[in-house]
Amino acid sequence: MSGRIDLMGEAALLVRWPAELAAAGAPLAAMTDLQRDPLPGVIDLVPAIDSLLVCFDPLTIDRTQLTDRLHTLATHPPLTALPTGRELVISVHYGGIDGPDLDEVAAQVGLSPQEVIDLHTATEQQVLMIGFAPGFPYLGWLPLVLHLPRRATPRVAVPAGSVAIAAGMTGIYPTTLPGGWHVIGRTDVTLFDPAADPPALLQPGDRVRFVNAETQRR
Repeated sequence: MSGRIDLMGEAALLVRWPAELAAAGAPLAAMTDLQRDPLPGVIDLVPAIDSLLVCFDPLTIDRTQLTDRLHTLATHPPLTALPTGRELVISVHYGGIDGPDLDEVAAQVGLSPQEVIDLHTATEQQVLMIGFAPGFPYLGWLPLVLHLPRRATPRVAVPAGSVAIAAGMTGIYPTTLPGGWHVIGRTDVTLFDPAADPPALLQPGDRVRFVNAETQRR
């Protein structure tokens, strides 16, 4: 069981892992390895759910040399080198107008809405990637009972700050966007600020713990 490497134009290589290794954190582990022991000429690393895009300067590094390093990471990802990242706590208003899909999610998985909230807040989740829209984090992984496909009918506009789940992950909408994830709550945290450095609040490798805003008030 190992990954594969594909050439993406003249200045990028894509390492892709099978589902088992991806779920174990291979893309983030490989990114961390390349950050800790960098190769001259590697100019950017872009992790995704099951892959890592490695952008390089072909005038600085020989592609064969880079491919050899990536082959090692593809076949033997250093899973012990998973990044710890920052630890952040994000307060969420669950259910009601802020989480219109909470009751439906609970019915689908055979739990009460409160049990869904308890599971979501009990699980520390790691930012696997930023994608879809600027600042949109994909966090994993949720308990198996909360693994649901996306909604059959996407919404035209999901409000900014919406906390939603799908495919075993949590996503947070940084701005009002179309989307098909199950919205279970909303946060007041700003996920993307073009004037900030970096603009995205969350970065791959960060760890997030969600807390129930209603519980905090008591």
